[in-house]
Amino acid sequence: MALEIVRRPAGADCTSILAELPQWFGLPDSNAAYAEHAERERAWVAQEAGETLGLMTLVDHGFSAVEIHLLAVRPHAHRRGVGRALVRRACSVARGLGKPYVTVKTRGPSLPYEPYDRTRAFYQAVGFEALEELTEIWGPENPCLIMILRVPQESTP
Repeated sequence: MALEIVRRPAGADCTSILAELPQWFGLPDSNAAYAEHAERERAWVAQEAGETLGLMTLVDHGFSAVEIHLLAVRPHAHRRGVGRALVRRACSVARGLGKPYVTVKTRGPSLPYEPYDRTRAFYQAVGFEALEELTEIWGPENPCLIMILRVPQESTP
């Protein structure tokens, strides 16, 4: 069965997926906020044969980019194209809103941590480029790397 991406409230799915990803999502208060956002604003959910494999939430701050607020994929579905399909959907949403960019925030490379090394490698593989690393957003113990992707004319990431 093919991967399908649908937009729907997904608070419970978010909670379930983040619980499987403690290396990335280990802060209960943050996880609860992500789940609340996924429920309230609705998420783009990647599902196959009735199983939710991943999800993404987006934020439009009103400028030139749509931000990927959350992108999470169950560990057993890593490297199966789920994240790539969600980024393609983010580009499609941005294109529909007339936005030329998609951005994402992730942990910066100045404080190495293997799981986030993989996260940055994924984003680079789908076309994101590092824009700026800041400690003012999440604090010096958690440097924030802002990455940017120019939205392709066609959904190709």
